[in-house]
Amino acid sequence: MPSTTALTGIPASPGRAGGRVVRVAEPPGEPAAGPAPADAAAEAARIAPAVELVSQRLTARAATVTGDAREVLEATVTMVGDPALLESAQALVTEQGRPAARAVWEAANSFAEMLSSMGGYMAERARDIHDVRDRIVAELLGLPAPGVADLDAPAVLVATDLAPADTAGLKPGVALALVTEQGGPTSHTAILARSLGIPAVVGCAGATRIAEGAALTVDGGTGEVVEVATLDEATAFAAAASVTAEWDGVGRTADGRVVPVLANVGDGPGAAKAAEARAEGVGLFRTELAFLSAAEEPTEAAQREVYTAVLSAFAGKPVTARTLDAGADKPLPFLSLDGEPNPALGVRGLRIARVPGNGDGVLERQLAALAAAAKETGVALKVMAPMVATAEEARWFVQRCRAHGISQAGVMIEIPAAVLTADEIMAEVDFVSVGTNDLAQYLFAADRQSGPVAALNDPWQPALLRLIGLLGEASARTGTPVGVCGEAAADPGLAAVLVGLGVASLSMGSGALAAVGANLAGLTVEQCRERARAACAAADPIAARRAVAALDG
Repeated sequence: MPSTTALTGIPASPGRAGGRVVRVAEPPGEPAAGPAPADAAAEAARIAPAVELVSQRLTARAATVTGDAREVLEATVTMVGDPALLESAQALVTEQGRPAARAVWEAANSFAEMLSSMGGYMAERARDIHDVRDRIVAELLGLPAPGVADLDAPAVLVATDLAPADTAGLKPGVALALVTEQGGPTSHTAILARSLGIPAVVGCAGATRIAEGAALTVDGGTGEVVEVATLDEATAFAAAASVTAEWDGVGRTADGRVVPVLANVGDGPGAAKAAEARAEGVGLFRTELAFLSAAEEPTEAAQREVYTAVLSAFAGKPVTARTLDAGADKPLPFLSLDGEPNPALGVRGLRIARVPGNGDGVLERQLAALAAAAKETGVALKVMAPMVATAEEARWFVQRCRAHGISQAGVMIEIPAAVLTADEIMAEVDFVSVGTNDLAQYLFAADRQSGPVAALNDPWQPALLRLIGLLGEASARTGTPVGVCGEAAADPGLAAVLVGLGVASLSMGSGALAAVGANLAGLTVEQCRERARAACAAADPIAARRAVAALDG
């Protein structure tokens, strides 16, 4: 590729960087189906040690990180050690004569296909299974482990795709930026890059043609990736972009409008990290992480312990907890539902608690545990339900919260119908919070984990912004505040647009707090509104970004 050639991908994590290219090692590929091993028992016995070695490596990496990164790595370790995967692979060797590497490949693919068919959260796990597969296969074949090697100097990483486990182990300042040919703005790679504060561009066609060692500039806000003539040019680009305003830790606009800058968290270490980054509270506490790894429903006491570990980092501050976001697309052993033809449109979120004879008492016990943890830690607890479509559902949930002494009850806005009936829903609740990832998915009928439609889930889509604008108008009429806790809030430029649309609070990964807070502090409310009008009037996400960038000068 000649110098100064530019590529454009999907902006995934804001920020600008420049440096030398390091190509990420590709997976080993599909292993041969034969010949059949001479000693099937001995061949099958090779699989368990390889699995154990991969598990140990990932466990060691998980111990070095916290927050979202640790959660992803620990989830991957759980998949590596799944007895069903090991047993299935061993059976393919002993019963069908497959070589060990091929047996792991086939067994893992069967698991991944099953997860993909479930949609939603479980479909996201299919990428993790492929990563596990590739690591075990490489070990069995005696090949280098795929993914990111230890970097000896700062570099821009370029890959076909990055496994979540690879992204989770990256260090800001060493991994200068990420560029991948595949993936979307709501993939794990994108989410983790934002949480780590590493600029990233995904879905960038032609990226893997960039040579190892080339000088590259990456703009994670616009999606522009440019190969320049010299490393000095690349580093100068990054240096010019590194001068940013300081944030004093208080979310507000230049003319004094208070806009709390909050954090998305899932566990105690993640909450501690957010507090250290000066989050003004928690806008999204993903409580389901206490459930997803449990074979049985955690007791109320066990839940209280988990919740207290998170809430204690924010004593005296607001913490918004989302109740169990699970269901057909996030199957739990203690909740049995009949198979659904389209799980993403089935029984999930709040709906699970309303299925007679199935979710009995799960919501009540969770609310009791949250209320007790809030009392113990002194936080200002707010609780919201996911996947709410109607005012009646909102009313039912608020009644449950009030019964447990929870004074601030709200709902997630993730379904377009909830926007169109916002006045009625807001009349029932104390606040609403927009989950931009799911709202975009349902608005565009585009699975957020599907590469071919990834661009439709770009949070700068004018149609999505116009929908959020309708919520802002309803908020002004009803007096019910609207927040955003989806990944859109982590983009400083887009955060200003959201404020201009009437959003009253923003919640994001801790790595984005300072950049978002500093950008808001430099703009008046009217300037935010001007940016909102420009973005909503644009024809597509690229035009929306450019229109706002033009106003930024």
